[in-house]
Order: sequence, then structure tokens, then C-alpha cells
Amino acid sequence: MTDTVTSERAAGSKLGGASPPPPHHRGRLRPRRGSIAPYLFSAPAMVLYAVFTVIPLVYAIGTSLFAERRIGGGALGTPSTVFVWFDNYTSVFDDSRLLDGLGRLAIYGMVAVPLTLGLALLLALLLDTPGVRLRSLGRTAIFIPYAVPGVVAALMWGFMYLAGTSPFSYATRSFGWGDIQFLGQSGIYASMANITVWGGVGFNMLVIYTALRGIPHELLEAARMDGANEIQIALRIKVPLVGPALILTAIFALLGSLQLYGEPLMLKPLTNTISDSWVPLMSIYQDAFVLGNLHDAAAASIVLALGTAVVSLMVLAMVRVSTKRGMR
Repeated sequence: MTDTVTSERAAGSKLGGASPPPPHHRGRLRPRRGSIAPYLFSAPAMVLYAVFTVIPLVYAIGTSLFAERRIGGGALGTPSTVFVWFDNYTSVFDDSRLLDGLGRLAIYGMVAVPLTLGLALLLALLLDTPGVRLRSLGRTAIFIPYAVPGVVAALMWGFMYLAGTSPFSYATRSFGWGDIQFLGQSGIYASMANITVWGGVGFNMLVIYTALRGIPHELLEAARMDGANEIQIALRIKVPLVGPALILTAIFALLGSLQLYGEPLMLKPLTNTISDSWVPLMSIYQDAFVLGNLHDAAAASIVLALGTAVVSLMVLAMVRVSTKRGMR
């Protein structure tokens, strides 16, 4: 048997071929199972996540379980921090300011989210249409507002909403129609949503457009050969195939609406319509940093975070159910 293996190796060397390496040499080329390289690469991200997410969350939960009480009776009692279990969470649901803010936030979301997704999808489909000119310039122009900070955008649009500085009100006054009440009770939700839509459409459009570019070109050409026009292709082929991108952008838009804070804060000095507790985050800020009630503010922030997570999970569940029904 040894002579046979030796002769085969000798024949292979005479023919100019390389003999296969011994089994123990091939085994050395495999990576070690106990390598710590993946953990080292992910360690910085894990540390940052723990420092800026996990630790603040644990601190907020712990703070929400305590309250400031005066021990000894009356106004002359000694202030002390006591453990109150879930009393702060009970008071959150009894806070009319927070509940009213949630109602206003719901109205704002019903205006902002559909407009953001609808315009983003429409612009992405238009840019993906064959024969469109200046496509790169169009993508850049639509995406630029997303690069503008929300505070700057709110201030810019605030001056355009004011009757004395608004070019829109100037035009309506020229026709004798009077000023447009952008910041009044009837127009505040549309004005607030306009700032978010103006800044958020570009990002969502880019996500949807990237998904559209991933659709096989052969599939679209087959549909055109079968006589389908571009509108039919968009509605029956492109939109269903970019469903995951639409779900992702819907979640982004929903989370952005639930975290509304900067826009009403910047517009508040310009109108009496926006109060200090116009949205939940403004109420939480007032409790924490103006009234000094950190414990109630921590409880409200935890409730808002849990509500945001529940809404996101509900959206994902509804999408999964509709997807399964569509597959049947």
C-alpha cells in the first residue's frame, strides 16, 4: 500500500502536477473556532450601545419608581426620596396634559405620515421611469432638505408662516384675500406636518428608489413586451416588489412622528396656538427641567417609549398578516 502511494506521488511529480497536501496541512488552513476577533470588532459598538442606551434606560426605570415626599408632616417636613412602586405610572395616565398631547400627536401623524410616504413613493417611481432626464440632479435636489437640521428648517418655515414675513400671505394680500393663518388653530397641524414632510421625503425616497433599482430589468422588459404601460408596471410590479422598503420607511416615519419635539418648540414663540405641553415630549421636558419633577418625567418617558415600541410591533404584525394573505 505504501509503495502504491509513493509511486502515485512520483508519477504526479513527473507529469508536472502538484500532489495534494497531507491531511494535517489542510487542517491548518481552517480558522480556529475559539477566535475572539468577532468580539473585538463588535466591542466598540456594544460599549457605545450600553453607555448611551442600556444605562440611561435602566437609570430612567429606576428613577421612575421613586418620588419626592416630605416626611414629618406639613410644609415643614423633611424632603426625602421614597420608593413608591408604580404610583408615578398611574399619575401619567391621569395627566390631562399628556393625554391631550397624545391626541394632538395622533392628528399630526395622520397628516404627516401618509404625505411623507406617498410623496416619497411617487418621486421614486418618477425617477425610476425610463427616459427621465437629469435623474442624478433630481435625486440630489430632493434629498438636500433632509440634510438641513430640523431646528433650522423649523425656523426657516416659521418666518415663511408669519403674516409679516410670509411670501404666501403677501401674495394673498395682493389679491385682497387677507393673510393665511398658517399658525392658527385651523392650520397648525398642516403647517407642522409640512416641515416634517419637506425634510423627510428625500430620505424615504432614496430608500424606495434603491429598492426599485434592485428589481430585475428582465422582468420589467417582459411586462413591456406584453403591452403594459409604465403606470401598470408601477402599480402591479414595482410597488408590490418594494414592499419591504415601504414597510421600513413607514416605521421610520411613524417613529419620527412619535418623537416630534423640535418643530413645535421652535414655532412656539411665533404663535399662541402651541402651548408648553403641545406634544408629549414637551410635557416631559417641562416636568423634568422646568418643574424639577424628574420622577414623573422618567415614568412618562418610559410609557412613551413602550407605546412607541408597541405601535411599531403592531405595524409589523399587520404587514405580516397582509403579506401572508396576499401570498395565498
